[in-house]
Amino acid sequence: MFVNDNHFIEWMEKLSKKLNEIGQDLKSLINTNEVFDKEDKLLDNQDLCLMLHISSRTLQRYRSDGILLFLKRGQKIYYKTADVRAFVYKNGDHWDK
Repeated sequence: MFVNDNHFIEWMEKLSKKLNEIGQDLKSLINTNEVFDKEDKLLDNQDLCLMLHISSRTLQRYRSDGILLFLKRGQKIYYKTADVRAFVYKNGDHWDK
């Protein structure tokens, strides 16, 4: 298979741009210690679904209904543990039934 120089350079530029975006996302997550309290941690959708024993659709409904606060970075959604804790204290009786 032959790849000409122009296609290779375009592909490498796209790859480099994407890696830079990922690097920025990682830096923002690493630096959360400077932004959030020490007890606070960011959770993603998978973390929260596993913790609360709910589906991703239920989690989406909580966000859409405005009953669970969230942060969005690019296409990724995160939840502060303090917000999740407040949500559970306020709505915890739903899981008892």
